[in-house]
Amino acid sequence: MPGFYDKGEYDLSGFAVGVVNKKEIINGNSIKSGDLLIGLASSGIHSNGYSMVRKLFFDMNNYSPRKRIKELGCSLGEELLKPTRIYVRSVKKILQSIRIKGIAHITGGGLTENLPRILPAKSGLGFFIEKNSWKIQGIFHLIQSMGAVRDTEMFKTFNMGIGMVLVINKSDAPMLMKKLKRLGETAYIIGTVGKGRGGVEYV
Repeated sequence: MPGFYDKGEYDLSGFAVGVVNKKEIINGNSIKSGDLLIGLASSGIHSNGYSMVRKLFFDMNNYSPRKRIKELGCSLGEELLKPTRIYVRSVKKILQSIRIKGIAHITGGGLTENLPRILPAKSGLGFFIEKNSWKIQGIFHLIQSMGAVRDTEMFKTFNMGIGMVLVINKSDAPMLMKKLKRLGETAYIIGTVGKGRGGVEYV
């Protein structure tokens, strides 16, 4: 976390351990060509990319957290302090009636690095994401324009408006989208699974 700690400083971190029945593990092994990717909207930056954000807004441009930015509809500080959206309740509800074949929490590394982790090894599959299939929040457009950041770097650093991705059978999509809407989630069909080299391609 460059620029965050002074020399000799440190913090304490916590972690949690959970237990799941073996037959209920979502490990991606059943993902196949033709499956759909469902993206759940993030609330903004969430918890990743703040080293770039601090450097861009505060070090390079001397913005104040109180600065109101028209594109955001709020102050910079209000935008950067938006709580990370947590999806556990919605996902648990979905699992009661719909099979989720793969699930990826989009944290550090963005869509580019988090999605490939859920593909079966040597499957010959890849993810194909339609970049214009969801609404990207203003904060990401602002970061990219102010910092002249390339698309590839943005999608490797930030969630770009998608905080979690579910992989499902294509036939389950209509029911899933209705359920997610009732649960208060904003969801998009953002891509497909197809023959590939195990990574993410943006189309």
